[in-house]
Amino acid sequence: MFSCCTAKLLLALASFSPRGASSFSLSQKPYSPRCLPQRSALSMSSQTFPTLLGTMSEACSKSLGQPVELEPATGGGAGGGGGASISAAVDKNTGNKFFIKKASLPSGSKMLNAEYEGVKEMAETDTIKVPKPIAFGEFHGEPRNCAFVVFEYLQFCGGGSGYELGQQLAKMHRSLSPNNKFGFHVDNTIGATPQPNLPWIDTWPEFWDKHRLGHMLKLTGNAGLSKEDVDKLRQKTKELLSHNPEPSLIHGDLWGGNKGFAKSPDGKIVPVIFDPATYYGDREADVAMTYLFGGFGSDFYDGYNAEWPLPDGHEKRKTVYNLYHILNHDVLFGGMYLRQAQGMIDQILRM
Repeated sequence: MFSCCTAKLLLALASFSPRGASSFSLSQKPYSPRCLPQRSALSMSSQTFPTLLGTMSEACSKSLGQPVELEPATGGGAGGGGGASISAAVDKNTGNKFFIKKASLPSGSKMLNAEYEGVKEMAETDTIKVPKPIAFGEFHGEPRNCAFVVFEYLQFCGGGSGYELGQQLAKMHRSLSPNNKFGFHVDNTIGATPQPNLPWIDTWPEFWDKHRLGHMLKLTGNAGLSKEDVDKLRQKTKELLSHNPEPSLIHGDLWGGNKGFAKSPDGKIVPVIFDPATYYGDREADVAMTYLFGGFGSDFYDGYNAEWPLPDGHEKRKTVYNLYHILNHDVLFGGMYLRQAQGMIDQILRM
């Protein structure tokens, strides 16, 4: 048999339903673990909550200046480095398709915003095709909080001209830093590894020593080197990079998996680069990485040098630049990469 107190408790709980009965009034303020805002003149059962596709649609609508209503589509396309998940969506109004990357907050926001800014910087040179960046934003809700970036969807295909790829990359490299310094206006990532670009630095040897080689040596515990050998490596590297390059806009992570060919609306097959780690630096760093894992034919190098020949000494500097990526692979994957890096360090010290 219920007591008077028990009956009152049950009555209170009934009026405190988390699902919101029709009797819910605005004067009542039930506890919500998510601190959801109350909306005037609406019962809890009739409130609408944001969805990820809805939030992305709003961001795209604002960017494109026209209504966009996204719904899921098949075909995630290429990309997805650094721990981001990839998918595709289509606008119900126009049939236009978009490529989407998502990553968990809070780290994913910085990573995807940096990618958005880097691709945007390359797109604005109008020299080589990149997936046009449409919108960046954050979503807070179910099933999880995440950051997102939306790009135009490209129809990747076989074929295409490696010569044109090299030519167009060289043209992009002619785009120079707005302040004549080395770096970028945001830090970004190389794979999933943080890549510092700030502060901007006046000279290339100092930039590479602080933001590239020195950074990776810290992450790898000095690559197993003694302090004396670390000092020798950093000094030798500065000497080798004293060729006074211009601060070119570079992709920053140009291995074979980050380039391809796509069909343009007129049916032409065009070169494409994507998934960058963009900054303003020595253009040779981009070209050097194309040798590291293969995927670029002789026609690519012919095209590049026809547009902007590489200077003397680039063959030696190639090892310096690729050491950075091998050290990063040790950070990301471990295994035999540290031994490979130590072999490269020996080569550099003998130069």
